Amino acid sequence: MKVVFLLHNAYGVGGTIRTTLNLAAALADRHEVQVASLSRHREAPRFAVDPRVTLVPLVDTRVGGTDMGDPLFAEPARVFPEADKRHHQYTRLHDVRAEHFLRACDADVVIGTRPGINVYLARFGPRRALRIAQEHLRHDAHSKRLRAVLARHYRELDAVVTTTEADAAVYRKRMPLPGVRVLAVPNIVPAPAQVPAEGSAKVVAAAGRLVPGKRFDLLVEAFSAVAALHPDWELRIYGGGPARAGLQEMIDGLGLGAHVTLMGVRSPIEQEFRKASLVASASDAESFGMTLVEAMRCGLPVVSTDCPLGPAEIIEDGRDGRLVPTGDGHALAKAIVELIEDAPRRRAMGEAALRSAHRFDPEPIVRRHEALFAELRATRHGRAARRARARVRAWAGARVRAVRRGYRSVLTRGAPAA
Repeated sequence: MKVVFLLHNAYGVGGTIRTTLNLAAALADRHEVQVASLSRHREAPRFAVDPRVTLVPLVDTRVGGTDMGDPLFAEPARVFPEADKRHHQYTRLHDVRAEHFLRACDADVVIGTRPGINVYLARFGPRRALRIAQEHLRHDAHSKRLRAVLARHYRELDAVVTTTEADAAVYRKRMPLPGVRVLAVPNIVPAPAQVPAEGSAKVVAAAGRLVPGKRFDLLVEAFSAVAALHPDWELRIYGGGPARAGLQEMIDGLGLGAHVTLMGVRSPIEQEFRKASLVASASDAESFGMTLVEAMRCGLPVVSTDCPLGPAEIIEDGRDGRLVPTGDGHALAKAIVELIEDAPRRRAMGEAALRSAHRFDPEPIVRRHEALFAELRATRHGRAARRARARVRAWAGARVRAVRRGYRSVLTRGAPAA
């Protein structure tokens, strides 16, 4: 079987890139796998690409590259939806290259990995192939305008796959897609090569993009209370992003310079997590929560906000980590302090976290994907019939509404003047 993934930019850094490459490598054990990168901004990918996986860049956006001189590169994209936040990074050349690639594609399965790319897949994807949209963002993270676009195009696909059961339920409730299978399959998080953390270092770690939604400001505020009780402990925050300057200003303003350090980007992050004794997350929302699983893979308990949607499906509160109310800095600090002060419990939770993280091994996740492929092939004709019946019902409903509007208009025009 040949499986093709469509990625925004396989040469960059990000959770979707990493998880897609993980899945591609795992599938390559038994299938032919190709990753098509809509853009290429550098010579080599930042993440390692399994040598069995073929990487195909579609548009070269490197300065001085031949594609930048193409007249279509100067025009904004027309097919890639404007409501997708990445629209400014797409051009008419992306539209054309995506169409040419997909129409010539001989894959058995084609998987898109972000909303705008999934629109390409719905518009141009080969009809003989199974066409699957992966959603690495939450349904509610999309604007109303984008959701309207996706509802129209996702009806043409075979499946929509989310990373959490909770998000799949939201899609099924709020975006009816007749004949389209909507389900959740978690991300693969491979075990790190290193041995688990010892759990004795007086370090709390956190990682993620430094953006408002990750609420590192709340974590820093909470750690000010932790540092007051345990001044020999420190917080190390890994990642980069636009909120870095504001966070550093906050750290300095609270006098936490000796206790909280912005460490910058590190990859692989597991090497840094092994230097800690627990990991904390204060996010307002998580579509999955890769760093939570990566910490558990290192044998560390995680203290996380119980935000929508991922943490509650990853952490079992009190067993392999702690879940605290979203936005509650006091509860976050209290949970961290409890684990700092109870080393045996902290280590027991870390051991439980290591066992629990095997749910995200490559093999069981690959089996779930293969089972989905088989199911979609077996149900293809029945799902197509349901989709056709839904179209007929929608057309008939629209006609009835149009007739009613016309009838009311006639009555209104014919009403006698007052």
